[in-house]
Amino acid sequence: MENEIATLALDVAFKIHKQYGPGLYESVYEKLFCYEWDKLNMWYLRQHPVPLVHENIRLEIGFRADLILNDLVLIELKSVEKLDNVHFKQVLTYLKLSKLRLGLLINFNSVYLKNGIHRIVNGL
Repeated sequence: MENEIATLALDVAFKIHKQYGPGLYESVYEKLFCYEWDKLNMWYLRQHPVPLVHENIRLEIGFRADLILNDLVLIELKSVEKLDNVHFKQVLTYLKLSKLRLGLLINFNSVYLKNGIHRIVNGL
C-alpha cells in the first residue's frame, strides 16, 4: 500500500512542479500539495508533531512531520539549492521515530523534479 500512496504523492508533486516550477517557499508547495491531496479525498496529517521517547523522558514534539499520508508514507518537502546528506539522514530518523517504512524527500527547487525526488526506506 505504501507504494501506491507514494505514486499518488509523486503524481501530485509533478503536477505542482509542472505548473509552478522551482523557486517558491517550501510552505507554498506544502499548501498546494495538501490542496491537491484533499481533491483526491485522501487522508493526511500536516505539520504533525511526533514524540520522541528517550529512556525515562518523553518529548511531545521530537519533530514535526511535513506530511504523513494515510498513516503510511512520510513526506519531507524542501525548496533548497542542493540537498545535503543531513536531509537524507533526517528523513531516516523521522521514519524511525514515527515507525513508518517509507519516506519521500522532495526538493521542489530542482529544474527537473525527478532529480529532486528521493525514496528512503526504514528497514525497521
